[in-house]
Amino acid sequence: MEKEADKNVTEIHGGAFGIGEPNVNFAKYFIGNSYLKQLAKTENGIGFANVTFEPRCRNNWHIHKAEKGGGQVLICVEGEGWYQEEGKPARSLKEGDIVVIPANVKHWHGAKAKSWFSHISVEIPGENTSNEWCEPVTDEEYGKLEY
Repeated sequence: MEKEADKNVTEIHGGAFGIGEPNVNFAKYFIGNSYLKQLAKTENGIGFANVTFEPRCRNNWHIHKAEKGGGQVLICVEGEGWYQEEGKPARSLKEGDIVVIPANVKHWHGAKAKSWFSHISVEIPGENTSNEWCEPVTDEEYGKLEY
């Protein structure tokens, strides 16, 4: 029997696109639970996915590498979250915000401590693209952003 809390997760979160499925293939690169709903992929390789983070969930530092082109765009669709590039202060995110992440920039993103957070991730095609997953965002680093 489905618990009421589990039912609410699938009914309420994820914004207009829905929460999707548990993000098991990338779980090792996240602290906390995230959910993934693939939305579309164009003929020239632009991919669209809705990523939903439970409160306090965040992905590891990572880099979308490309020799030419590449990068990522985040379109925030629900809740509140964080985005941070290495060496820069974290940016608070809310529904309607857009983040353009150039290729080869180390960064992370995720939910605020008391909010679910969803964004559409747009993967920009490029030449010789790859993702490099790096170290986790520690509780100490993250904890500085909660206030």
